[in-house]
Amino acid sequence: MLKKIYNNKPLIGLIVFSIIVSFLNPRFLSVNNILNVLRQTSINSVIAIGMTLVILTGGIDLSVGSILALTGAFGASLIAHGINPILAIIIAIVIGGLFGIFNGLLISYAKLQPFIVTLVTMTLLRGATLVFTDGKPIPVRDGGDFFDNIGGGYFFDIPIPIYIMIALFIAGYYILNDIKFGRYIYAIGGNEEATKLSGVNTSKYKTLVYGVCGALSALAGVIVTSRLGSAQPTAGTGYELDAIAAVVLGGTSLAGGVGTITGTALGAIIIGVLGNALNLLNVSSYYQMMVKALVILIAVLIDKKSSK
Repeated sequence: MLKKIYNNKPLIGLIVFSIIVSFLNPRFLSVNNILNVLRQTSINSVIAIGMTLVILTGGIDLSVGSILALTGAFGASLIAHGINPILAIIIAIVIGGLFGIFNGLLISYAKLQPFIVTLVTMTLLRGATLVFTDGKPIPVRDGGDFFDNIGGGYFFDIPIPIYIMIALFIAGYYILNDIKFGRYIYAIGGNEEATKLSGVNTSKYKTLVYGVCGALSALAGVIVTSRLGSAQPTAGTGYELDAIAAVVLGGTSLAGGVGTITGTALGAIIIGVLGNALNLLNVSSYYQMMVKALVILIAVLIDKKSSK
């Protein structure tokens, strides 16, 4: 057990960093602050789960923040026009999945580079969000208890987004470890050509992976909209970087084929703890952006070194 902990670099890093911050600010380890960190982490975690699946196939998805913004705005608009909130949530998630499938089709069947495809859709959907909202927030005044609680509710004094995050991590673990879909994801990332020659429809499974990532991004958009009580046209900006950082910090290789969902969970918590610690230490938001950039750079360097 101790050997496993010692070899788990993300866990060691999280423990050491938490100890240092707790000495600098005793409020860091308070129950309220820990719950606050986990609630803030939940949004990035939901996106990072989908990003893990994508990166394991050797791909990347830069459009997750834009999907979050557009589906969140569309769901809020549906509710504002009297559509049942539960139905509006389902429609938003389905639309997010369709955006992801669109990415997957261009990548898998048209053989375009994931970076280029998702960069284009990131820009396209961000522009579509601004057009759809006219650059203004869309308030949700009659979302009902179900919608309001998704982002802002509590169950046994624990924020509901934390339960959603945990449930999705369990589902992600099950997918990657216990079913055929997960085995194919690892195989595609390890050697796509060999996997195809073994009879696996790699294009289909890659497309499905991007669809799952898009649907989870839309769910994150629903949570954000619920928590804020409105859909913001600029929601999700920069979220793709946080998600990628969480995945890579958790030990998933950008080359694909290597990684775990538990590592992503640790990576997401590290990103959340880092942001919270910088806030508690009154570090300017401008410097926080620089620190996050350095963390991503370090994570990429570690990934490159470990892949040799």
